[in-house]
Amino acid sequence: MRAVLVGPPGAGKGTQAQILAAELSVPKVSTGDIFRANVSGGTELGKKAKEYMDRGDLVPDEVTNAMVKDRLAQDDAAPGFLLDGFPRNVPQAEKLREMLGELDTTLDVVLELRVDEDEVVRRLSGRRSCPECGRVYHVEYDAPKTAGRCDAEGAELYQREDDREETIRHRLKVYRDQTAPLVEFYASEGLLATIAAAGAVEDVTARAKAAIEDKARKAGA
Repeated sequence: MRAVLVGPPGAGKGTQAQILAAELSVPKVSTGDIFRANVSGGTELGKKAKEYMDRGDLVPDEVTNAMVKDRLAQDDAAPGFLLDGFPRNVPQAEKLREMLGELDTTLDVVLELRVDEDEVVRRLSGRRSCPECGRVYHVEYDAPKTAGRCDAEGAELYQREDDREETIRHRLKVYRDQTAPLVEFYASEGLLATIAAAGAVEDVTARAKAAIEDKARKAGA
């Protein structure tokens, strides 16, 4: 199975990608993980990527494309993969098609996770992080025992820059302007399956699996 997850920030793509990749027995390929590893490692790529990420902007295509191409060429991705965070726009989608053509393969399904924008803001702006252990809480859904303090370390929790409402709203605008056209692109390719991403994680997973299985069944018919 070769699949792509599409959806706005806060739609739960990372969580679903982790679960679905395990269910499908394929590697999860996340550009977000690659970017964060470079940022924490202080690489030149990480420094460049951080400038864009801190503003809520997208990392330039040429940087992202090169990383993804190298990853998909690795042996563990030969039987299949689940892409999370790529492609983000139509030019990247066209580049991905070209990459897969060079590997003599194609995509099977593009799963769109759809969620209300106000719900995205509520999910992301409520997150608080511990500066010592890195645990992430949520003021509504997973609050610490003592308000504003990490349960384990007692450290004062903080809100990451990219979890501030103004940054989230900007990221959503970027998504609407640059990534949302992917829905139309992949619909025209006959690859798109859309599900509601609201509700419990397990419910979203069940919808996702059903949509993937339905697409695979129709493709094999």
